Amino acid sequence: MTNQSQELASEPLSPDTQAMLDSLQLAVTKMLERKRRLGHYVVQWSGDAPVLVGEDAPAYEPARRKPVGGD
Repeated sequence: MTNQSQELASEPLSPDTQAMLDSLQLAVTKMLERKRRLGHYVVQWSGDAPVLVGEDAPAYEPARRKPVGGD
């Protein structure tokens, strides 16, 4: 995180912003659970690369790409 994002993360959220965040988290949680029940894999971000999670996930690893502007 950058210093600015760390500062923003430490400030309390407004009630409207918290309600939006809660709504988004609930929607994502429900969709991930639905995909799990249906036996579908999901792609999640872990560290610096996407990770395929689930029983039907493809056997190959996605190619890692250098970040834009990265050395």
